[in-house]
Amino acid sequence: MINAMRVTDRGLLTLARFEGLVPAPYLDTTGTWTFGIGHTAAAGLPDPAEMPRGMPDDLDAAIREAFHLFRSDLERYGADVLSAVMVPLEPHEFDALVSFHYNTGGIARAALTRHLNTGNRVAAANAFMYWRKPASVVPRREAERNLFREGRYSTGPIPVWGVDANGRVEFSQPVRRLSEGAALTLLRPTPPAPDAPTWFLARLAAIFTHLFKRS
Repeated sequence: MINAMRVTDRGLLTLARFEGLVPAPYLDTTGTWTFGIGHTAAAGLPDPAEMPRGMPDDLDAAIREAFHLFRSDLERYGADVLSAVMVPLEPHEFDALVSFHYNTGGIARAALTRHLNTGNRVAAANAFMYWRKPASVVPRREAERNLFREGRYSTGPIPVWGVDANGRVEFSQPVRRLSEGAALTLLRPTPPAPDAPTWFLARLAAIFTHLFKRS
């Protein structure tokens, strides 16, 4: 059913390749505290501004949490796509449209949506390329068009970037490059041992400790 669609695992990883992943709180280009793959307080808890700073001791657990939050954050974008599009979608088409909307916020007003709703998928695919500014986004638009048109998912590693305690990301060299296989494994977190705190609960405890010290 169209209203039950969600971004596939491969679609999520394709988006993660475009966005990159930072496994600790960082300041984005607007000065907003952010975590993982673009998660901010505007999307809901946890608030990255209140998370412990600096690189985590357990990098795999932090990456799992980043993927978990990203999937949750994408639900809103997926809902926007399903609200704007009036025709049934294949999973790869949905993934491409969510990627486009996540980057542009333009699904409701885009020509590609109008073409799609009239049943003209060829024109819809071509219209991805109307959104090509700045020039650095052109490869992403081409990849989204190809995914929509042909079901061709992006390949290659997902960069994981390091960050210091002040929220500055070090973009000169990733701390890890996740293969698709490794990313898929981390995308499906394994249950923790019953008596072992999860990474998220440990971070939450650290946040409350920090707040109590300030009060």
